Amino acid sequence: MTDTKTRIEDTVTTNDVVLFMKGTKGAPQCGFSSRVAGVLGFMGVDFQDVNVLEDEAIRQGIKDYSDWPTIPQLYVKGEFVGGCDIITEMTLSGELDQLFEDKGVNYDKAAADKIRAANA
Repeated sequence: MTDTKTRIEDTVTTNDVVLFMKGTKGAPQCGFSSRVAGVLGFMGVDFQDVNVLEDEAIRQGIKDYSDWPTIPQLYVKGEFVGGCDIITEMTLSGELDQLFEDKGVNYDKAAADKIRAANA
């Protein structure tokens, strides 16, 4: 587990935004991963994707690391933010915009507003 934990820590600390997901941002393998990757992509957020389906140690290790039982998992500047439901709620409330602004992560505010308008 130590090697896996080190790999996870290296990934979340050397990338501003990381999404541990099933599949890749170009080819998500589950609806929840697809939703979060889609939101980030639509908002123009540059993020590192980690396909947990390619590595069982990472798939279990990320759950242990965050003490969160599900995937996808979003990290911003080394901080665990949440899974699909939390990211969806944060997007619709504007909290995700605020988090990106507070952390200095570039994103498209107009795109975020379009998401909210489409879901109003």
